[in-house]
Amino acid sequence: MLIELHIKNLALIKKADIYFKEGLSVLSGETGAGKSILIDSINLALGAKANKDIIRVGENEGFVELIFTLDEKRKEKLKAMDISFEDDILILTRKISTSRSVCRINDETVTLGKLREITDTLIDIHGQHEHQSLLSAGNNLVLLDSFCPKELSKLKSELSNDYGELKKINQKIQEGIDERLRKREIDILDFEINEIKDAKIKENEEEELEQVFKKGKNISKINDVLVELLSELENESIGNNIRDVFDIATLDDSLNVVVSNLNTIEDLISETIHYTNRYLDSLEYNEREYDKVIERLDTIRHIKSKYSNDYHKIQELLKEKENRLNFLKDFGEEVVLLRKSAAKLEESILERCTLISAMRKEVAVTLTGKIKEELEDLNFLGVEFEIRFTKKDKISRDGYDAVDFLISTNPGQPMKPLQMVASGGELSRIMLALKTVFASSDDIQTLIFDEIDTGISGKTAVKVGEKLMNISRGRQVLCISHLPQIAVMADQNLFISKSTDGKTTQTNIDLLDKEGKIKEIARLIGGNNLTEGVLKTAREMIQEADLRR
Repeated sequence: MLIELHIKNLALIKKADIYFKEGLSVLSGETGAGKSILIDSINLALGAKANKDIIRVGENEGFVELIFTLDEKRKEKLKAMDISFEDDILILTRKISTSRSVCRINDETVTLGKLREITDTLIDIHGQHEHQSLLSAGNNLVLLDSFCPKELSKLKSELSNDYGELKKINQKIQEGIDERLRKREIDILDFEINEIKDAKIKENEEEELEQVFKKGKNISKINDVLVELLSELENESIGNNIRDVFDIATLDDSLNVVVSNLNTIEDLISETIHYTNRYLDSLEYNEREYDKVIERLDTIRHIKSKYSNDYHKIQELLKEKENRLNFLKDFGEEVVLLRKSAAKLEESILERCTLISAMRKEVAVTLTGKIKEELEDLNFLGVEFEIRFTKKDKISRDGYDAVDFLISTNPGQPMKPLQMVASGGELSRIMLALKTVFASSDDIQTLIFDEIDTGISGKTAVKVGEKLMNISRGRQVLCISHLPQIAVMADQNLFISKSTDGKTTQTNIDLLDKEGKIKEIARLIGGNNLTEGVLKTAREMIQEADLRR
């Protein structure tokens, strides 16, 4: 969950350090105090497009940092994305200047794309005027499937495997249908197979020939160096020096070690002279053989440059080409077998699609009832909700179902897709109803609701507050609100205010204590005139909210 938010030099915020708790946190304050800046800042840290105008006037750069604690599921997902972290903590930072934007994950610089990739499972922001993930038509099937029993996952996995196999088979069939292209590929394969086979490359052959090549290229140098070495080793002065030492060794026993070493040296010199003479006798340069080595090396290097530098991979490639050639030559017989396999797979796929669709439709009945119940609880009187199924023209890995969530918020109005609901207040409540129903299957760790209370009041506002509180029991919820019915439900209340010194203006965010919460609820009820009667009402509302927990 989100535990810290640090902002510096963004819009009206000079510096803000906010620490969040589990459960429901409500942020409230006067209009224009800067509540929306918090959402904008969080969005920036999550990879939203940066507008340079958001940098505080008079400053060169702005900064925002989000710090999360991670559960086991999110840790596994991040590991799969090669994101490293320590102590179950994830830190996202974004620095924005007039010239560029820098994103970091745990101090490692990343692209915006990488940042957005990992944030999808961390926070879901629901704003009044934003395109919501829950209201996206493309997401309906995912939501429905998340509500289905585990048997659906098994069926979808089997369907996906069959679908993949069928795709491979159809691709093979398609590749061989064009007679002209098939003959052309056969000619190419024939040539390449013969080229590899005719080369008859052996393992480590190139390395061995390179040694022969180097020897032949430098044979004159080898001869000259060894002749000079023999001249030095056969120098009589060395032997005379050794014999002189033998003579004086009889005068002092401590020279016995020197004598022993000299005996060894003398033996080694003798052996070296003998071996070098034999080597020089056999050393010869055969120009014809040398040319053959060069020609053979050229052949080997041509094959390796064309196919692979690795001997074993060349052999594997040869087998693949032979198999492909056999398939193309025997295509008439092969295609019959492939089409039989394809027909069986198509039958299996259709059978699984039918089972999957039936399971979805059965679950949709229960889901429709639950969503309608939640909508009615949020004061949608006479609401109608429907999960409509249509059959897609083509089967995919998800089956053949296309799913639309349709709604009519008022009696007599036609059913429309969720994303076509015009009212911001209605959208917010519909989204909240869906979130409440899908709370058990949703994988999002932190939810942020931006002015979800727009266009509601009274009993509906109380219901919205209760829904938010219920959702927050399973995950962290942050909510910007101006309604006391919602603010009283909070486990943590934050007050956003604006101050000025006459020259500059800045936004302040303060964590409210118990007395501060009472005063803020009273302000939301009756404005800045905090009479004893309004304060009493605020206390009573907080007490009633505590009883609902």
